[in-house]
Amino acid sequence: MNIQRSHPISIARYGRSRHKAHDFDDSSCVRSAESAQSFSPNLGSPSPPESPDPSHCISSIGKYLLLEPIEGDHVFRAAYLHSGEELVCKVFDITRYQESLAAYFCLSAHENINQIVEILLGDTRAYVFFKRGHGDMHSFVRTCKKLQEDEAARLFHQIASAVAHCHDHGLVLRDLKLRKFVFQNEERSLIKLESLEDAYILEGEDDSLSDKHGCPAYVSPEILNTTGSYSGKAADVWSLGVMLYTILVGRYPFHDVEPSSLFSKIRRGQFSIPETLTPKAKCLIRSILRREPAERLTSREILEHPWFSSSTHASVLGHGRNDKEPTDQMVPDVIMEEELDKFFI
Repeated sequence: MNIQRSHPISIARYGRSRHKAHDFDDSSCVRSAESAQSFSPNLGSPSPPESPDPSHCISSIGKYLLLEPIEGDHVFRAAYLHSGEELVCKVFDITRYQESLAAYFCLSAHENINQIVEILLGDTRAYVFFKRGHGDMHSFVRTCKKLQEDEAARLFHQIASAVAHCHDHGLVLRDLKLRKFVFQNEERSLIKLESLEDAYILEGEDDSLSDKHGCPAYVSPEILNTTGSYSGKAADVWSLGVMLYTILVGRYPFHDVEPSSLFSKIRRGQFSIPETLTPKAKCLIRSILRREPAERLTSREILEHPWFSSSTHASVLGHGRNDKEPTDQMVPDVIMEEELDKFFI
């Protein structure tokens, strides 16, 4: 991992002159809009990205250009100065960047986990560069409505492999969801886990956690039911089950417009599986989405399930979307990242 100290120089955008000898930290040059949030909105076509704010100032950071913001004022589209290759740059306060990136430092490389390309240290900010993605799984499922089992198996195996690698190395991911997995290539055949900033580093073999936060649609029953600790790895596995169900069915296994009703359904752990899925796919879903954490497969055991080794799938698979399916059953088109504590009843 390449870590260097750099002295960024801001460059004016649209011909306006700017001269700054210190880090790019002028908040007046970056503006962001908060998207509306809902627990079960209708599925629509993918929303086009917002146009870059013309007030944002391009900055030169070492051998990179920092372009328009992607997320707030801390994630930017970036590019190599000489080749023009696109990357993503995450900006951290220099006093906290090591803590924020601790999971990357303790995890060995894995083909399905995004790796840090380079870290540049300014006077007040750390600039962390990653390879760019080509769309996330959430948007992909929204577009496709649901995936056929052959494609779903190829992609979900990569997702589960990334999670198993983290679990093997003492990381609990906590906020797992489809949006965190992005495509590595334009062909959308290779997946990678994009972010580890929310991961919790375990001390020893005990994976007990007590904090409760994440994406409501993916939260496990024991997080909602207990006032004490829970197995972080088992909670991650539950989130994997939600992802698998959503990929294959085109909607969440538990959904509701009201948080209290959504959590009640998750607590009961009751869901239906369409008959169009093959027996092995149904088996894997039921083996993951089990109400009792100890009864779930581990992330490593998921990879050994016979569904992945099936050479062909039964012809009973559905052919595309059922147009009569209610739209409120579909995958939401917005980010749902609220903290869960305020919704507990």
